[in-house]
Amino acid sequence: MSDSALEEPIRKAAVLVEALPYIQSFRGETFLIKVGGSAMEDLDLVRSLMRDIVFLEAVGVNPVVVHGGGKAISAAMEREGLKPAWASGMRVTDKAAIHLVARTLEEEVNPMLVEMLLRHGGKTLGVKGRDMLVGKKAVGKGENGEPVDLGFVGEVTGCDPESVKKLIADEVVPVVSPLAAEESTGAPLNVNADLAAAALANALGVTKLIYLSDVRGLMRDPSDDSTLIPSVTRAGIEALIQDGVIKGGMIPKVQSAVDSINAGVGKVHMIDGRVPHALLLEVFTNLGIGTEILA
Repeated sequence: MSDSALEEPIRKAAVLVEALPYIQSFRGETFLIKVGGSAMEDLDLVRSLMRDIVFLEAVGVNPVVVHGGGKAISAAMEREGLKPAWASGMRVTDKAAIHLVARTLEEEVNPMLVEMLLRHGGKTLGVKGRDMLVGKKAVGKGENGEPVDLGFVGEVTGCDPESVKKLIADEVVPVVSPLAAEESTGAPLNVNADLAAAALANALGVTKLIYLSDVRGLMRDPSDDSTLIPSVTRAGIEALIQDGVIKGGMIPKVQSAVDSINAGVGKVHMIDGRVPHALLLEVFTNLGIGTEILA
């Protein structure tokens, strides 16, 4: 075989060698991967992500998946003639909508992801978030700071991760829907998937909490990819908020990340799920592609 013909195989072998110390370091560790936003809109990318998650499992990492489903919920509401309403960045969810939300997440989105993992040879099982997460109804804020009834939108107040721990011990990938059971009634509550992921990550004490969404990570200038902040500490997060670099809907996401670090999560990663193999690039290469938040 000629030297030129060997170039590509050698490059692939070099990639594996670069990944080796990371694979050795992370064997037996648990990663919680939250996937949502535009990262779930391209089914080819989602299939690729599920294959990458099976790769994690194959090299000894214990992946746990928490998913969103905003686009699927919006489509289901449109089919049913329900008009979406928003407050405080959250979907107002009345009694009619919450059953539609639960059905969409638990009977449409969750089984789809499970099936993709199975097709790539993974061992997996869908888990209803409301079987482990409990919560209370959240209260939103109007334009003038007045309280707004969000309906069956919840904030997590507790998490019992034992069922997920058992699946991890059995080398099965749990795929968890972002719903909680109301602590007083048991009614389903629609929970922001970022917050559901953080609550479960905290309860499990995972090595990595990885948010895959439709943003590159934390950026000083969202219009300039060269301003990506590759690494930041908890103290640095507070400074970025004070300076106005982190603002709007990004504030609760990074604050939940800081809370996770405080609760014992090793690192939090924010990466762009629209980039092919973003998960593997962030975890198994020297450079990484998103932002890591650490103690």
